[in-house]
Amino acid sequence: MTHVSPARKQSEKALYGGTGSRRITVRDIAAAKERAEKWPMLTAYDAMTASVLDQAGIPVLLVGDSMGNCHLGYESTVPVTMDEMTLLSAAVVRGTRRALVVGDLPFGSYQEGPVQALRNATRLVKEAGVGAVKLEGGERSAHQIELLVQSGIPVMAHIGLTPQSVNAYGGYPVQGRGEEAAQQLLRDAKAVQDAGAFAVVLELVPAELAAEVTRSLHIATVGIGAGPDCDAQVLVWTDMAGMTDGRVPRFVKQYAQLRQGLGDAARAFAEDVVGGAYPAEEHSFH
Repeated sequence: MTHVSPARKQSEKALYGGTGSRRITVRDIAAAKERAEKWPMLTAYDAMTASVLDQAGIPVLLVGDSMGNCHLGYESTVPVTMDEMTLLSAAVVRGTRRALVVGDLPFGSYQEGPVQALRNATRLVKEAGVGAVKLEGGERSAHQIELLVQSGIPVMAHIGLTPQSVNAYGGYPVQGRGEEAAQQLLRDAKAVQDAGAFAVVLELVPAELAAEVTRSLHIATVGIGAGPDCDAQVLVWTDMAGMTDGRVPRFVKQYAQLRQGLGDAARAFAEDVVGGAYPAEEHSFH
């Protein structure tokens, strides 16, 4: 019988770099928390991009309502609809084999209460095939989370800056500064954990507070503008890859400049067409 070392078993189970071919599940996320393993998460909005990220080993892909800003041309996430979320979530699921696909519940799809949340989350699971859903809010969303989890739908929570509340915030300010705000964030984190969420996104939260939240929870924390001590980190893929036009948030690190590269390719194609260099003989049929 072949002996498999504990180190190799751990390597096989790793969320990023692991050798397993089955879908990542929320149980894998919980196990990674126990191992103190850090892991990456990116957004995705279409099958082709999702396929690239899945093959790169990204273990969790979020079909975020950030599609409103970077994919659908809206000024914020607020206009995103359930039809749009369902359509694009299904595309991401079709483009992946291993990643856990998490679908956002957009603004207006769960605020009425747990029953509305269950109806729309069920749609993402049944029609799009997502493995989990995400919704914003701490204590105020605890009842929604509780019903979804009791109904068999894994939930990723989202606290700190909640972009769907942009009109109430009047912008995108850092959350949790000051003793009272910090205590509220801690209460929100405990509330979503107690309601059954398997992970919680911390957005635009002071690094020290995010570290305290991460230490205090037994579920995974996913940081975005929340310092280095969260269990995982997420970025919008168009920000990460340099597709976003203009300024990007301070917390973004750009790992490529795809916008410039794509523009260069388009201009080269156009110049070949105008100059008669394309199509050449090797691109033609006889």
